[in-house]
Amino acid sequence: MTETVTDTATRARDILGRLIGFDTTSRNSNMALIDWVRDYLAGLGVDCTLAPNDDGDKANLFATIGPAGDGGIVLSGHTDVVPVDGQAWDSDPFDMTERDGRLYGRGACDMKGFIALALAMAPEFQAAGLKTPIHYAFSFDEEIGCAGVPKLLTKIAQELPQPRLALIGEPTEMRVVNAHKGITALRTVITGLEAHSSLKHISVNAIEYAVRMISQILEIAERYRHDPVLEEFEPPYTTFNIGEIDGGTAVNITAKECRFVWEFRPVPGVREEAIRAEVDEFVARELLPPMREIYPDAAIITTPMASAPPLTPEPNGAAEELIRRLTGANQTGTVSFATEAGLFQDAGMSAVVCGPGSIVQAHQPNEYIDIVQLDAGEALLRKLKDWAAENAPA
Repeated sequence: MTETVTDTATRARDILGRLIGFDTTSRNSNMALIDWVRDYLAGLGVDCTLAPNDDGDKANLFATIGPAGDGGIVLSGHTDVVPVDGQAWDSDPFDMTERDGRLYGRGACDMKGFIALALAMAPEFQAAGLKTPIHYAFSFDEEIGCAGVPKLLTKIAQELPQPRLALIGEPTEMRVVNAHKGITALRTVITGLEAHSSLKHISVNAIEYAVRMISQILEIAERYRHDPVLEEFEPPYTTFNIGEIDGGTAVNITAKECRFVWEFRPVPGVREEAIRAEVDEFVARELLPPMREIYPDAAIITTPMASAPPLTPEPNGAAEELIRRLTGANQTGTVSFATEAGLFQDAGMSAVVCGPGSIVQAHQPNEYIDIVQLDAGEALLRKLKDWAAENAPA
């Protein structure tokens, strides 16, 4: 029996309510949600493969509808959400509420709405006799630096079908996005030697060296304001931010330790490694020698917290071409936030970002998705179904 549009739309809302009901804040496990999705797909005769984290309390999920083997398109979404701590909500953030044509709840737009649509379409995908496979890839820990999907991409490379295209359903209000900035977040810990402030000459003040290092980072940031500049981004250059800083114990004690957290968001074409190397070279040349002249055990250690590459525009990109054709879009756009698309692209898939909802609502109290956005997302996936039913993998 053929599914009707009404059936699928109702199912999508029901599934979205269930997904919102799982508190998958990144600090928590996502396994209850993953188990529910696996059971739902198993009920449709769809097998799933999990790619867990090292502790086994979180997992990515991969599933295929259609013919076995490489090719096809993967629908990618992250299952984790940001915290609601300290936010003033008008309703329970983990109990979906409908008001004025909107569905409210944490993750409604970022990005459980897209996942709900993909799952709601599964019966239609099953019934369509697809010639080209449609894959699902649902990840963990995207909100803390795309930490989960690399494990899934490794598993795909080693033992699962390799999709040719990737559609990342982050909220773009259904605009087709073919480029975005990356993100690299780092923590620096500076260890010096404390002493009474009247004896500064025999101490190493970690805060003062942190100030010098931060000043160098900001000098690099100022240079990147001008080179390279890509006008399609807002702002049109690689940005830097010092997000947290902490250190010292008292006004009359030189600081033994100072810690700060910083990030940069590179535009396509800017290499993370080049920025890291420049900062590390400054530390080795200008900071560590005078520190260790006084205190041989002085140290400056920078460790990565999160990293995701930019999504680079692809000449004649296959994913962009397909999604533009299905949506009827004449143009593509860019966004300044990072997604998992660059990771799929680096893994050899043509990638594009397009999904329901507005990024303006993401991470906000009273996060919502407009029902008309869900309708538009469903329409895209139904056209994708028709394309996959008519076309064998190239």
